[in-house]
Amino acid sequence: MNKILIADDAKLMRDIIQHVLTEIGQFEIIIAHNGKDAVQLYKKHNPDLVTMDITMEEKNGLEATQEILEFDKAAKIIVVTALGQEKLLNACLSTGARDFIVKPFTRERILSAIRNCLEDENLESESSVIDAHSTGQPAV
Repeated sequence: MNKILIADDAKLMRDIIQHVLTEIGQFEIIIAHNGKDAVQLYKKHNPDLVTMDITMEEKNGLEATQEILEFDKAAKIIVVTALGQEKLLNACLSTGARDFIVKPFTRERILSAIRNCLEDENLESESSVIDAHSTGQPAV
C-alpha cells in the first residue's frame, strides 16, 4: 500500500483529495495542515507521493517543496494551485515538482496526476486501480 501525503491548509481541499483517494482504497493517507507539517511528516513517513498546496501558513508550498527535495531528491510532489499563481507554480516545477493540479479540479485530473507520478515508479497495480475508478466526475 502506497502512502500519499496531502498538504493543504484548507480543510475542504484536504477532504476532497482524501475522499477521491479513499474511494480507491489503495493508499495510506497522511494529512499535513501547512508546509511546515508537510516537511516534518515527509521526513517521518517517507510517502510515495505528496500533493502540495502552494499557498499555506507557516511555510508555503514552494518552500516546503524545496525542503523536501533537499531531503529526498526522488520525492514525487504534485503541486495544487489556484489560477493566478503561475509564478509560484513555475518555481515549484523548476525546483522539481513532478506535476500540478489547478483548482477547481476534477476527480479525473487528480487521479491522472497521481497515476502519472506513480507510473514513474512502475507501480502498475496501483495505477490500474486508479484507471478503473477514473470517471471524470467533478471533485470540486
